[in-house]
Amino acid sequence: MAETKREIERKYEAPGAGEGFGLPDLSGVPGVAAVIDKGVVDLDAVYYDTVDQRLAAAAITLRRRTGGADAGWHLKLPVSLAEGVRDEIRAPLSDDVPRDLTGLVRSRVRDADLVPLMRLRSARDVHDLTGADGTLLAEVSVDGVHAERLTGRPGAADWTEIEVELADGGDPAFLGKVEKKLRKAGASRSAAPSKLARALIETGIGPREPQPVADPETPADHVLAYVRTQRDAIVDLDPAVRRDLPDAVHQMRVATRRLRSALRSYRKILDRSVTRPIGVELKWLAGELGVDRDQEVLTERLTAALDELPREVSAGPVRTRLRTWSRARRSGSRRRLIAVLDGKRYLALLAALDALVDTPPLRAKQPKNALAKAVGRDYERLAGHVEEALGLEPGHERDLALHEARKAAKRARYAAEVATPALGAPAKDVAKHAKALQSLLGEHQDSVMAREALRDLATQAHSAGESAFTYGLLYGREEARAAAAEEELPPLWAKAVSWSR
Repeated sequence: MAETKREIERKYEAPGAGEGFGLPDLSGVPGVAAVIDKGVVDLDAVYYDTVDQRLAAAAITLRRRTGGADAGWHLKLPVSLAEGVRDEIRAPLSDDVPRDLTGLVRSRVRDADLVPLMRLRSARDVHDLTGADGTLLAEVSVDGVHAERLTGRPGAADWTEIEVELADGGDPAFLGKVEKKLRKAGASRSAAPSKLARALIETGIGPREPQPVADPETPADHVLAYVRTQRDAIVDLDPAVRRDLPDAVHQMRVATRRLRSALRSYRKILDRSVTRPIGVELKWLAGELGVDRDQEVLTERLTAALDELPREVSAGPVRTRLRTWSRARRSGSRRRLIAVLDGKRYLALLAALDALVDTPPLRAKQPKNALAKAVGRDYERLAGHVEEALGLEPGHERDLALHEARKAAKRARYAAEVATPALGAPAKDVAKHAKALQSLLGEHQDSVMAREALRDLATQAHSAGESAFTYGLLYGREEARAAAAEEELPPLWAKAVSWSR
């Protein structure tokens, strides 16, 4: 079973050749009471990647290491490279790469093989920095590294580096205090984010540099830049979704929706005969990502509403029934979602998105002011939906119309987001107004869904001989929240942005 550790560290190059480099006296670092020599440990690590170094290009490392207290498989995912923050996922020692780890790099690796790329053997001289109460503050090591290439033509390199790793729960500012001492001793920050990155450079095979992307100039450039950003977000968020990190599923779902919306809005730039099938697959993926997400949001809303009620008006086992109802409606989709991300259909979608970015299906004839026209068209579409909804009496038909207006607000917002870098403030104003409408209409739709759920819960309670009073009370409150949202809509829509194509 894999375990995760948040790693915060800084790497330094030793002065000169680095041979025989000795640590300066670190006992003078503020907060340090003792420097404890832990001795030298020999580490032997084999790093795995695709032949074309897809993991290294994303600053991801996967290794099998023996020696030391944490022998096993280690996958390091960047959190903030500038701050030296990575998540290290560990798995027990085995001959083959553990499935827990291969899944986390699947969006990068796809169907390519993971092969031994580099072997690094290090003699690590370890010192612990502790505080007055004996608490570990940081581990400082001087590593004599020998790197040996395992693929292609032979290659090897040797160097010395200093590594300072913050203790779990430590203050990152402490690393700056240690750095001052190391810099005075001649050490300098390493330009490479990892030992593997330096080994690839030193042995002359990488890491593979990303292709530079020119600044957008034409309308098509702006659309493709947006498409590329959303494609990258889906790939980047894949490991976080698999790890069930907070908000990861939501963010990945938003990226799929943004991308699908852009393909629809800018059909005069990108050929819809090519993008339409991709849009269908993006809709499928968003639906899979939302199987549990919508239920989770609804349950949180009902639980929060129940928490607001005085205890004396909570009649019957309301909380128990809510929990039972929620569990029954959840499809155990955590397992299902992982199966989706491991499936061929998802990989085919990622490949299609790559092709869309690499060889975009641009239409031969594109209208002048294509960005402004697309934003105007979607904003007019939004206006039609809002005005239709406002013309209806409160009730089911109006609820449906307001839901359609919400979807139109999203589309107008995303179209304006694409155009903002080119069109500036006017498009930014459209995006801001559409976002405000989307939020208001989202609150209304959440209330509609909550009332449907409360009717279901009340029916179940009544059938079981329980009081349905509390559900009715919550239903009335949701009705009031929906009515309040509907009252806010006309004045908010009155602030509609003037837009000219």
